[in-house]
Amino acid sequence: MPKYEEAHFVDAAQPVWNYSLFTDADVRNFQNGTHYALYNFFGNKQIEVLGQMGTYFAVWAPNATAVFVVGNFNNWDNTTHPLKVRLDSSGIWEGFIPNLHKGEVYKYHIHGYKGVKLDKGDPYANYWELRPLTASITWDTAYAWNDAKWLSQRKVKNSTDQPYSVYEVHLASWMRPDKNNEDSYNSYTQLIDLLVPYVKEMGFTHVEFMPVMEHPFDGSWGYQGVGFFAPTSRFGNPQAFAALVEAFHTAEIGVIIDWVPSHFPYDAHGLFMFDGANTYEYADMRKGYHPDWSSYIFNYKRGEVKSFLISSARFWCDKFHIDGLRVDAVSSMLKLNYSREDGQWEPNEFGGNGNIEAIAFLKDLNETLYRDFPEIQTIAEEATDWPGITKPTFMEGLGFGMKWMMGWMHDTLDYFKAHPTSRASLQNKFTFSMMYYYDEHFMLPLSHDEVVHGKSPMIYKMPGDEWQKFANLRLLYTYMFTHPGAKLLFMGNEFAATSEWDYTTELQWDLLAHSSHSGMKYCVQQLNSLYKNNPALYELQYHESGFEWVETNKRHEGVIAYKRKGKDPKDDVLVVLNMSTIPLHNFPIHVYGNKQWKEIFNSDAKPFWGVGDLYNPKVVMIPQDGKKEWFMLSLELPALSAIVLK
Repeated sequence: MPKYEEAHFVDAAQPVWNYSLFTDADVRNFQNGTHYALYNFFGNKQIEVLGQMGTYFAVWAPNATAVFVVGNFNNWDNTTHPLKVRLDSSGIWEGFIPNLHKGEVYKYHIHGYKGVKLDKGDPYANYWELRPLTASITWDTAYAWNDAKWLSQRKVKNSTDQPYSVYEVHLASWMRPDKNNEDSYNSYTQLIDLLVPYVKEMGFTHVEFMPVMEHPFDGSWGYQGVGFFAPTSRFGNPQAFAALVEAFHTAEIGVIIDWVPSHFPYDAHGLFMFDGANTYEYADMRKGYHPDWSSYIFNYKRGEVKSFLISSARFWCDKFHIDGLRVDAVSSMLKLNYSREDGQWEPNEFGGNGNIEAIAFLKDLNETLYRDFPEIQTIAEEATDWPGITKPTFMEGLGFGMKWMMGWMHDTLDYFKAHPTSRASLQNKFTFSMMYYYDEHFMLPLSHDEVVHGKSPMIYKMPGDEWQKFANLRLLYTYMFTHPGAKLLFMGNEFAATSEWDYTTELQWDLLAHSSHSGMKYCVQQLNSLYKNNPALYELQYHESGFEWVETNKRHEGVIAYKRKGKDPKDDVLVVLNMSTIPLHNFPIHVYGNKQWKEIFNSDAKPFWGVGDLYNPKVVMIPQDGKKEWFMLSLELPALSAIVLK
């Protein structure tokens, strides 16, 4: 139970009272790395103590000799409102300031290690000032949720035997009120009316937000965060963010957020050297410094840091009803030698390159989240061949629900970038994904990382003239949506943006005035519909019985075919890809079982900006002599096209 001492007053307008929300058990669990709801204790809490409303503060600063709360309420006087350190050596400083209410800006003024004096934001704050201002704000996450229907259905909607199609969004640059002003934002409230109906119209089952955690630098895209318990104030307050999540749920769309436990920046008001020492980060910079991003790596061995991070993950699921966490840069967490040369890293106690503490942290993270929120998904961005990313922890896995299939992405793009006359020699690379597909529960990503830093937009990765580029891209997307696994498409990819993604402006919405781009958008919309309305494309997407190669021996003709199979053979679909620039007539494809097939999708359809003069209104079935239940389909295959038959 919360406990308090007799109030004492200091010479200030708003005296600090001795008060604590922590029990001894809370403190022990915090130190042991097993307290996963710290957001209910640390930070600022607007509560009543002895009949007096005010704000309780608690911060962890184990190397501090004094901590003061400073803000507008005391003219930023760093002497008048001291917090009291607990006498249990926990390093927790706390106190209650009466009459201090919601909406006050504040920081912690810390007398730290070796006498250094620092002004820090609150690591557990729910709301921060709009950058470039850096103070925290006394606020809460209280919200009257009205998404019970979604939550009751979420276990089914989020399961791996259901359609899982994700639209990845950077909220600031998806659409702006003023596209030429990078400080012009649609608010969370405005996005309810703009983004929610768009994602619904496109048919995606989920939306994924690039990091919404508070961050100081726009150019980090949110991946260099300081507020692990706060949606960014760029778009509004926490209640407005909750309303956006609820609006997606009302539209039956799940919400995934990017979550970044791999590193944090060195901004003066953030976590780095929080109390003058390496409090949150490893002290040994061979483990504690991230050379790729000039940032700092969490000390996963320290119990208090582990409690902090897992509490952050739980916070988003608990307080904001988030349906999934895509965990960023898992590869960099797992390997001590990630982006380091020999001599720049030290092997673990067993002589290997694995970060044993990070591995244990990730296992505990997934065990905790799936215990408390069994209907969500955790998704690893992990680009190596590290085994067992999505295997349960009791099978020596890390326990994630899904993993980005980076190998599929790289091989697929390499194949499609090649001129069609060169693809025959690359077919093994194209088909390789199914050799290892069943090792993990994969998500196929065409993410933001593939359309920045000179990699070119998706449409210009495709070879040929303008028509061929669009035909190739429609073909690629059809392959993606009919390949086993969940799908992820970055914003702008759905209508073939012609510029690399630029976080300072908005998407090229004016391109939709052109039939080529509007046709691409309609194609993606119909692919989502195809995916969701055909059980064979999702029911067994992680089972070997759900996929079968039908034709891989026509590499010089450029034809590849495969079946996607559902629980009922009548639901099976046949996918035939013509990777060449030559239309093929009466092309033979041999199948068994079903006697009747019809075309249900053609990427060359006129509404998609295709030619649309070759289609299969009636498939010609030719029985095969001596092969019971085997048939030959005689198909019309447009150039650079995919057809799907059922």
